[in-house]
Formats: sequence, C-alpha cells, structure tokens
Amino acid sequence: MTTAATLTSKGQTTIPKEIRDGLGMKPGDRISFTLMPDGTVIMRVKRKSVMKLAGALHKKGRKPVSIEQLSR
Repeated sequence: MTTAATLTSKGQTTIPKEIRDGLGMKPGDRISFTLMPDGTVIMRVKRKSVMKLAGALHKKGRKPVSIEQLSR
C-alpha cells in the first residue's frame, strides 16, 4: 500500500486514514520513527507501557529474585 501525505511548515503531517486503519491506530497511540542507513524510515505504533509488562515473567510458587542475585 502506498499513500502520500504533505508536510506542513511546522514539520507536521497527517497519517493517511488507510494507514491508521491498517495499523489499528487510535487517538493517543505513540509512534516511534527509526531512520535506517539507506534512508528508509520505519514507523512503529507504541501501545504498551513498560509498566504493563510488570509481572509478565512471574511463575506461581517461584520466589522473587533480587537485583543483587541477578547480577552474580
């Protein structure tokens, strides 16, 4: 899918509706841009907070490991 957008004098643009819909973007979503050496730009939608990952690796019955134990 190829679509075009215009850059304003303030450096702003609108992401075309087809792209927003294709990515499932919603108001408030964060976007990151990565410039690759060949001039390609990768745009990623950031929906998850790091805080939402807290406890993701927890297993029932396992004791927490301290930072000191991890660095050994």
